[in-house]
Amino acid sequence: MPTLKNKIENFKLGPLTESKFISTALATYEQNGIKKDWEIVQAHDSVAILIYHKEHNCFILVKQFRPAVYLNNSDGMTVELCAGIVDKEHSLAQIAKEEIEEECGYAVPLENIEKITSFHTSVGFAGSKQILYYVEVDESMKVSDGGGVDGELIEVMHLPVAEAKELIYNETIAKTPGLIFAFIWWFENK
Repeated sequence: MPTLKNKIENFKLGPLTESKFISTALATYEQNGIKKDWEIVQAHDSVAILIYHKEHNCFILVKQFRPAVYLNNSDGMTVELCAGIVDKEHSLAQIAKEEIEEECGYAVPLENIEKITSFHTSVGFAGSKQILYYVEVDESMKVSDGGGVDGELIEVMHLPVAEAKELIYNETIAKTPGLIFAFIWWFENK
């Protein structure tokens, strides 16, 4: 499988004047009689899906460029669960189903998508909720190569189960806490 090309040039930060997905705000409040303020980001909730391929005994993950991560490492590439923001009037499981097909190329029956739990992410500045799901796939469900839509550059990865624990502790690979949690859940429950 070819590796995602990632040549970043002319990276700059500028003010955000018109936002499609987030808004910034200054929260002011009193806590135990003390006036406080806190900079926050209001963002969409999201779904994330741990995908296990039964025939290949591997997890299907995505690798993609994240500009915010680029500020803190040399390439901005992350390894993540298949995921997407909640920005449609569909059930959360339906949004998860659509993300699985768009990003990873598998059409899964809605009833096969199992909710694991939900949690809040980026609690220091955003606090959005992420709903974590699990699904098993096989090659009969494969309908495309995945890779995302609307100009997304997503590389579909197949990580053998035997390498998942090593990935959890590999600090050289940028990854999300949701991915780490999902792997731990899988090893305890499957």
